[in-house]
Amino acid sequence: MSRSRRGLSAAKLLLRSLTFNRGRTAAELAALLVSAAAATALLTLYLSIDAKLHREFRAFGANIIVTAKSAAQPLPADALTRVRHTLPNGALAVPYAYAVAQTSNGASIVVVGTELPMARRINSWWQIAGNLPPGTQPAAALVGVRAQRALGADRFALTYNGEVLDLQTAATLTTGDAEDSRVYLPLAAMEAWTGVGPSTIEVDGSGDAASIQALIKRLQVALPDARIHPVHQLVEAEAGVVTRTRSLIFSSLLLISLTVAICVLATLTAAVLERRRDFAIMKALGASGARVGAIFFLETLTLAGLGAVGGYGIGSGIASLIGRYNFHTSIAPIASVALQVLVLNLTVALLAAAFPLETLRRMEPASLLRGE
Repeated sequence: MSRSRRGLSAAKLLLRSLTFNRGRTAAELAALLVSAAAATALLTLYLSIDAKLHREFRAFGANIIVTAKSAAQPLPADALTRVRHTLPNGALAVPYAYAVAQTSNGASIVVVGTELPMARRINSWWQIAGNLPPGTQPAAALVGVRAQRALGADRFALTYNGEVLDLQTAATLTTGDAEDSRVYLPLAAMEAWTGVGPSTIEVDGSGDAASIQALIKRLQVALPDARIHPVHQLVEAEAGVVTRTRSLIFSSLLLISLTVAICVLATLTAAVLERRRDFAIMKALGASGARVGAIFFLETLTLAGLGAVGGYGIGSGIASLIGRYNFHTSIAPIASVALQVLVLNLTVALLAAAFPLETLRRMEPASLLRGE
């Protein structure tokens, strides 16, 4: 018999096997479809929400602080350059220079020099009314709301070590914290006026707690003469939330997979017992045990593949709905999840088919045909 005829014969046997008992086939396909849909929804949510959680925690500001080892010593002049060369793409590093100046009435006020657009990005909760002063406009300042009330006017003068700087409020800042009592200048203007360079660098690193610790070690190598430490509350909270989310999703996925595997096992076992006489006749007519098992095996894989394709579409839709109504974000289908779901569905089907295949292998045609 030619290969094409053998292939056609096998296809006919497979089709008859699938349509022999449509109710059983539908039940098996439904179980594998549910498995794939649940796996797709959970994996899509995990990959999307995990990234979203990291982005949300980035909105809380810097998670690594770089300062001089001694308060009496400034950071090296090239500290910011070395930090930025060490950071991965997408991470932010913002320098801060601090000085205490005097207002025209003799009151003290904290003045901060920084890269204002970068500071705005790393502190996304800042509420700014007005336009940030550009670095090319040294006479403009971002003024905290409490500092603005103390100064009493949009135009004011500050004195540091006898050097007077006339300023104008370009925008006001509201945070509800110490920033409200400060005056922010472009870093270049601050250095030109006071001669004070950055003493602190805030770093917004991305990734889990292990990634943050690895980044800190690289920064310590790049800046051995600086003190580098994480913002523990932020890093630990992020690690805890992400870890619990990961554990919950994978536990749910494991439970669903085991439940589906038991359902498929019961269905396949019933199918073998129901069709044992057919398999016995095939063996009696000369079909090898391997070929009979291959038909049963191929039937299971076919249903697992169909369930994975349909389940991927359904699960992606479920993940999108959950993201929209529970997390208020759009979650798009992820192509890599399709392969993972296919592998999972095939694995579940193979594990569930192992016992029925072993039962089928041990069947003796003569005994079955005699009704034993």
